[in-house]
Amino acid sequence: MVDYLVKAEEFEKKAEKKLNDAAMLLEHAANSYKLAKSWDLAGKANSENKHDAAYAYAQAAKSFKKVNANEAASCLEHAVNIYCEIGMLGMAAGIYKELAEFYESDQNMEKSIAYYEKAAEFYQTEEVTTSANYCKLKITQYSAQSEQYEKAIKIYEEIAQQCLKNTLLKYGVKGYLLNAGLCHLRKAGVISITNALEKYKDLDPTFSRTRECKFLVDIAGSIDEEDVAKFTDVVKGFDSMTPLDSWKTTLLLRVKEKLKAMELDEDDLT
Repeated sequence: MVDYLVKAEEFEKKAEKKLNDAAMLLEHAANSYKLAKSWDLAGKANSENKHDAAYAYAQAAKSFKKVNANEAASCLEHAVNIYCEIGMLGMAAGIYKELAEFYESDQNMEKSIAYYEKAAEFYQTEEVTTSANYCKLKITQYSAQSEQYEKAIKIYEEIAQQCLKNTLLKYGVKGYLLNAGLCHLRKAGVISITNALEKYKDLDPTFSRTRECKFLVDIAGSIDEEDVAKFTDVVKGFDSMTPLDSWKTTLLLRVKEKLKAMELDEDDLT
């Protein structure tokens, strides 16, 4: 029987020796280039050395994920720091996104949002818009869940404006504006959403003809009338045509609870 553990340890020792030799040779090459005043080649040699190290850390993280999550995160941190140092922002963005997903699965929303923000920033710098928007939407999702509605509104509106400039992405604008509108409703109520709707109609003249716009108008109307039954009917009517996801449902439930409290206050006054 082959002892795979022993063979693995042998391969690991050989690999470590080769990596150390390669690192040492690249370092010698960089120093020699410096002495020759070939600064660009010296920089390239150093960069190659660090790139290999970053790649090794990223690969190590994949293995650690199976047995030690903290070690995996630590390896990713090392990798992303190196990629940032050598200016490989696209690779760094991917690692930041991976770290965000790691903390997301660990239910550490604060760290997850921080890394999604870093990933979005770097993707934006590299003009990888789709990936940047994916990270931004994750930020809005968790920001709204933690009642940071202003932050979520700002991002949804920014993405909507970006999508209006792209023929292929225009269809998604009404969804982003709907989500921003729901955040307005939960944050500050009818006055806030009324002002927002005027802004959105100016931003996208087609929005006023959408089911999403009518939904926000009808919801605002039910809140203005402090009518919980009407609110429920409006939500059911929209959901029957365009099923609501869990994020929207959560926000609407929060709005409904607020509306119920307003209705109770009104009853107490009478």
